[in-house]
Amino acid sequence: MKSIYNILSFFLFVFLVSCGGSDPGPSTPTINNPGKSVLIAPASGRTCEEGTNTTTTQSTVSFSWNSASDTDTYDLKITNLNTQEVTTQTGITTTMKDVTLTRGLPYSWTITSKNKGTTTTVSDTWKFYLAGNGVTNYAPFPASAVSPLPGVVVTPTNGNVTLSWETSDVEGSALTYTLYFDTIDGKQSPLDTNKNLTTKSKAVAVNANTVYYWRVITSDGNNISTSVVYTFKTN
Repeated sequence: MKSIYNILSFFLFVFLVSCGGSDPGPSTPTINNPGKSVLIAPASGRTCEEGTNTTTTQSTVSFSWNSASDTDTYDLKITNLNTQEVTTQTGITTTMKDVTLTRGLPYSWTITSKNKGTTTTVSDTWKFYLAGNGVTNYAPFPASAVSPLPGVVVTPTNGNVTLSWETSDVEGSALTYTLYFDTIDGKQSPLDTNKNLTTKSKAVAVNANTVYYWRVITSDGNNISTSVVYTFKTN
C-alpha cells in the first residue's frame, strides 16, 4: 500500500509541475514618444535680438521653450545661417539655456525632446538676428532648399527640374534672387535668365545621370545673403 501511495504522489507532483507554467516576470513599461516643444524666445523672425553683450563681438542669448510631455531632457541646436556652423547643447533638464554667440549674424534654432525611448521629437525651426554694432538694415535670411532636397536623386520632367527655396526678410522688404546653377561647384557665373528673379522657384534644363550644384543669392536692395551650395543628381 505504501508503494502505491508513493507512486500516486509522484505522478501528482509531475502533473502539478507540468501545469504550473513559467513565471512571466515583471511586464515592460510602455514608453510614450516625447512631446513637441513650443519655442518661446528668441522670437521667430526677431530683427534685433539684443542678448547680453559679453565682448565687442559676442553676446549671451537666453533661449526658452515650453516643457514637452513624456520628456526627460532637451537638446538645443543653433545654426549660424551664414556659415552653417552648428552649436549644440545636450542633456538640458530645464526649459531654458544661455548660449554665447557672435553678434550681427542670423541664426536658426530648434529643440529636440528626448526620453529613455528611441524616438525623439523636434520642434519647429525659428530664426532671428543677433544684434550687432550700429546695424540699421539687416540682410535677408539666407535661402534654404525646399526642392530638390540636398543629395537626392531626381527624375526630370520633360528634361527639366524645378528648383525652389525659402527665405524671408525681417523688415518685410521686397526680395530678388540670383540663381547659380552648374555642374562644377555652384559658383560659376549665372545665366542672365537666372538673375533678378522675383519668385522662389525656377525650372532648369538638365541632362540624365548628372550631378548638379546650386545656390541662391537673396537681395533686399541694400544687403544680400548667400545660401550654401546644394546638390542633386538626375536619373
